[in-house]
Amino acid sequence: MVPERLRRQLDARDQQGILRRLACPAPGLVDFSSNDYLGLATSSALAQAIAEEVGGTPAHGAAGSRLLSGNTQYAEDLEAEIAAFHGAEAALLFTSGYAANCGFFSSVPQRGDTIFYDEASHASIKEGIWLSFAQSFAFRHNNLDDLFQKLKRAQGDVYVAVESLYSMDGDFAPLTDLAALCQEKGLYLVVDEAHSNGLFGENGEGLVAALELEEQVFARIMTFGKAVGVHGAAIVGPKVLQQFLLNFSRPFIYTTALPLASLVAIRQAYRRLPGLTDEREQVQQLAHLYQTNISGTSQLGPLSGKGLINSPIQAWTLPDPVALRALSHQLQVAGFDVRPVFSPTVPAGKERLRLVLHAFNTPLQVQEVCSLLLQHIPKDIS
Repeated sequence: MVPERLRRQLDARDQQGILRRLACPAPGLVDFSSNDYLGLATSSALAQAIAEEVGGTPAHGAAGSRLLSGNTQYAEDLEAEIAAFHGAEAALLFTSGYAANCGFFSSVPQRGDTIFYDEASHASIKEGIWLSFAQSFAFRHNNLDDLFQKLKRAQGDVYVAVESLYSMDGDFAPLTDLAALCQEKGLYLVVDEAHSNGLFGENGEGLVAALELEEQVFARIMTFGKAVGVHGAAIVGPKVLQQFLLNFSRPFIYTTALPLASLVAIRQAYRRLPGLTDEREQVQQLAHLYQTNISGTSQLGPLSGKGLINSPIQAWTLPDPVALRALSHQLQVAGFDVRPVFSPTVPAGKERLRLVLHAFNTPLQVQEVCSLLLQHIPKDIS
């Protein structure tokens, strides 16, 4: 027996053309959809290195939570490596970026504190905030004036939560200005670097490091499932934050530890990041090429020591779900894996194709995709 309400909600979504279904990528399509920015997720060299290290270790499974029987010296050494890589005092591993965000926001901000978060923040940030006893307020996307006005409602310790690179719009948080504001007002800046970890910085340390803001950011959530090409996440920051999380963060305390195979994959992927300079540059060049082909000018990104940073995520907005599915299908027939994104993942009326540029894509492939997109009017590039 199934509650009828479940069927009604599914039917309603189906009638709106936004019913989600699982679908495996069609073989042979050019990838413009995955978050595998640097190609590590499909790297045979990485796979071989993982297999060799795992094969030489007798224990492969997970025996319990880290605080009971699941901790290992390997995990602690890996956390120290990750912290050093990102220029932080300490790091704490989580099973996913979702768990890390929920674990941070549900425990660190407490009753009597205040959280201000960008309205475009990931669902995991919002759900972590909902689990907190702190009061919380959204501010308009990348709008520091709106944030400044809402600071009048602050009490207690005040946390400001943003993403360095937003996963749907592909734009960047104004981190330099945000960091200056937080320093001036005594606020704690928390940056989710899911989509910038591995991609920016001299060795792939992330956008915070590329902008030399490590000392001005209280906590960074470094997800591994995008450019790093593996699974899991870490929260990096002060040593006292690490100790607090392992004592009070329920998603850490009550979750089975990552198995050795996952820890090995994380370590081997991280050790490859410094050598992927050419791949990071290729992503930048393709992003510039896409923006120039579509709009005639390169979109302005943040300014690092080496110049403007371009976004690997591009959005083609088309608010008609039926037309959006048709356009996605046409691109796939032409050989390009480009996926539509519907409400509620994005706001209603802002449904779009989400195009992701990778180091393994070629300039010709990008130009062909641009040519196909430009045949469809009206368009709204966000």
